[in-house]
Amino acid sequence: MKLQGSARVCVRNKKSQAGISLVETMIALCLLLIAAAGIMTMAAVAMSTTENQGHLAARTAEYAQDKMEQLLALQYQDQLTDTTQFPAVLGAACPPGCGLQVGGGLDPNGPVPGYSDYVDRNGSPVPAGANWQYIRVWQITQVAPNLIKISVLTQVRYGIGRTGALPTSVVSCLKSNPF
Repeated sequence: MKLQGSARVCVRNKKSQAGISLVETMIALCLLLIAAAGIMTMAAVAMSTTENQGHLAARTAEYAQDKMEQLLALQYQDQLTDTTQFPAVLGAACPPGCGLQVGGGLDPNGPVPGYSDYVDRNGSPVPAGANWQYIRVWQITQVAPNLIKISVLTQVRYGIGRTGALPTSVVSCLKSNPF
């Protein structure tokens, strides 16, 4: 008789837990949705950071290097080539900052005329008032009698989903005479 009584207890316990699996499943789904919402927020931040610090920062470095190569291709005493245009134009009526004249600055918010230019999102030069994506400013300083330092700063116009500092790259190089 004791065996039959214990068998009845087992059957009774199984019947009392028959509907719990649906409630447990609903609770588990709610917890999963809460966790997924938190992860999706982190994914959005990660995507905007990747766009700003990965793609846009890499482009600023590439465009700064492009301008540096254009300036390094000039002769040391060249002061007649307009480097705000691409390809650079040789002309007697050149605005201030032509060639490798000492001057300029590295402030993208207050570019010095003749020492700045603009490019679109494809890297093509555009006028200042056009739909530009990147600004390039450069500075040329005399380091020694036959040595100048060229610094180029490129900054993106706006970032994606953030209000902090915009991606910026600076490239510097020395150029000597006669090389």
